[in-house]
Amino acid sequence: MRVRDLLSPESIELKGSAKSKEEVIKKMVALMVKRGNIKDPGKYEKGVFLREEESTTGIGEGIAIPHCKSDAVTAPGLAAMVLPDGVDYDSLDGEPVHLIFLIAAPDTKDNVHLEVLSRLSELLMNPDFVSGLLNAGSKEEFLGIISDAESARIDSEENASEPEETYKVLAVTACPTGIAHTYMAAEAILKAGEKLGIPVKVETRGSAGAKNILTDEEIKNAAGIIVAADAKVPVDRFEGKPVIETSVANGIHIPEELVEKASKGNAPIFHSDSKEKDDDEKEASGSAAHQIYTHLMSGVSHMLPFVIGGGILTALAFLIDTLTGHGNAGSAFGSATPVSALLKYIGGLAMNMMVPVLAGYIAYSIADRPGLAVGFVGGLLASGGNAAAAGYKWKEVSGFSKFVDTFAFQHSGSTVSGFLGGIAAGFLAGFIVLMLKKATSRFPKSLEGIKPTLIFPLCGIFIEGMLMCFILNPVIALINTGLSNMLTAISASGMMWLMGLILAAMMAVDMGGPVNKAAYVFGTGMLAQAQSYIDAGAKISDPKVSACYIAMAAVMVGGMVPPLGIALATIFFPNRFTEAERDTKVSNLIMGASFITEGAIPFAAADPMHVIPATVAGAGVAGLISAIAGCTLMAPHGGVFVFMTVGNPLMYIIAWLLGSLVTMIMLGILKKKKVA
Repeated sequence: MRVRDLLSPESIELKGSAKSKEEVIKKMVALMVKRGNIKDPGKYEKGVFLREEESTTGIGEGIAIPHCKSDAVTAPGLAAMVLPDGVDYDSLDGEPVHLIFLIAAPDTKDNVHLEVLSRLSELLMNPDFVSGLLNAGSKEEFLGIISDAESARIDSEENASEPEETYKVLAVTACPTGIAHTYMAAEAILKAGEKLGIPVKVETRGSAGAKNILTDEEIKNAAGIIVAADAKVPVDRFEGKPVIETSVANGIHIPEELVEKASKGNAPIFHSDSKEKDDDEKEASGSAAHQIYTHLMSGVSHMLPFVIGGGILTALAFLIDTLTGHGNAGSAFGSATPVSALLKYIGGLAMNMMVPVLAGYIAYSIADRPGLAVGFVGGLLASGGNAAAAGYKWKEVSGFSKFVDTFAFQHSGSTVSGFLGGIAAGFLAGFIVLMLKKATSRFPKSLEGIKPTLIFPLCGIFIEGMLMCFILNPVIALINTGLSNMLTAISASGMMWLMGLILAAMMAVDMGGPVNKAAYVFGTGMLAQAQSYIDAGAKISDPKVSACYIAMAAVMVGGMVPPLGIALATIFFPNRFTEAERDTKVSNLIMGASFITEGAIPFAAADPMHVIPATVAGAGVAGLISAIAGCTLMAPHGGVFVFMTVGNPLMYIIAWLLGSLVTMIMLGILKKKKVA
């Protein structure tokens, strides 16, 4: 598809004017509507503004390329406007915008808007092309300039042949969103190479994937390499080559300087275990807080598919048992039929991978590939594995027995530290590997090959394992024991309103971690206690039996609040979330209804300081209302699929919804607008 095919005369304005960014976007949307490809103008306009809140599309040099991918669009299209007097658009370079292209793309998997956006970005790097558009005397001339430039570029690409000489300079470009700047930097570097007479090849790593990938032979023969990126790109392949690491903005604004330096090999030799950066480059890479956020989001983004896939499969298992009449299966609910048991097993495996994947890819972001194995093992240990569970007889080791017996293993067992422990394990693993790289940096070159295959995984996994088993998990175990004792004391006091509030709030603290597990184990223990009372002759209406069921009801409603509250927040406060986060609203609705609290983990992991207080408050309100209303529950799991076992179900639903609304409102207040 060509850029020209997406433009029509009615969607072009050559003498536009606007006093603000908001006004010009509204006018651009109106131009797009004239094409007839927008079925819901209000929804499309809202989508364009939401995209702007993530990061400005004013790319500099007087140009803006706003865009929106939405189901309000029936067919891809473009609108264009020339503003002779300019408009303040909050552009990256702070200059007024004189030329705007608006992109509309349907919500399909073909990513047509990214293809058009990348081609537009490349064309707009040509000052003569931009000047021609700004000075076009008619819409026909405007369209003709685009058609001629695009045809010339396509013909050049089709007729181009591989040069006989090898590429002297190689480059990789990438930006956080993987859209405009990625391709603009690539185009600028290519043009700089043409101007200087230096053969250049550029690999782009955009949202649509890696394109024009550099080969091993090209890397071997290159004089130097430019990495102009504000996002993580694979760099281990450049081992031993002169590499200039800089920002994508420098790739756009000083490409000739970069190409000339790279062609002369005037750059530090890259070694994966000792990345030297000058002060300017360190500054360009961002603050420490930004780097921590980048590492964290690497783990969260890789974890998300496991949460969604595993969570929905588990929910389907509960649904099948409900539809087949096994809603009262107790602890077997969700696996009472062969089909549901299979779905729950597969879903459970996926859900169990969440924390290891989170930790592994945090470590990978920090220490590259050597961090993966160490991070995965740390994540597995955070999920509950440790040396004690394997049955080692450390007590028999002379001089070490008292410490091990009284602290490390008696207080660990199968304790989990959950996603919070997984985050700690990931960062710990990453920094352990960095430490090992530094410690082995002076090893002879003959040992280089065994460092990533032997030294880093062996030493890294050992150190990570010791720290997790002897420090993190035992400390968490002590906390868990204290929480259980607290819950038992509150239960004995008969203060059921306080019991409901605390149990429900605990379910929303770490979503599967030790605090959550303490509350859930206590709730299921209360079910067993209730059964013992009944076996001894007590009636279900007996206050001590009801108290047990009230506790379990508070536990489940507290666990149902976080996913639903977050899903509602993505709907009513969409500008507080990224596009990827907004896309999970349906899966979170399903998981919230199914009592799968883990649906909230990616959000809590990405922004714990704001998300966890909101989920805890909402869950606590729900548990309080449920306990005061005397809502009871006789099943240990299942969410809405076991509501037939709930006593006072109407108030239970009200408690769930009110708690979710509290979480939603608090997220709207606490979370900041997203800026990429």
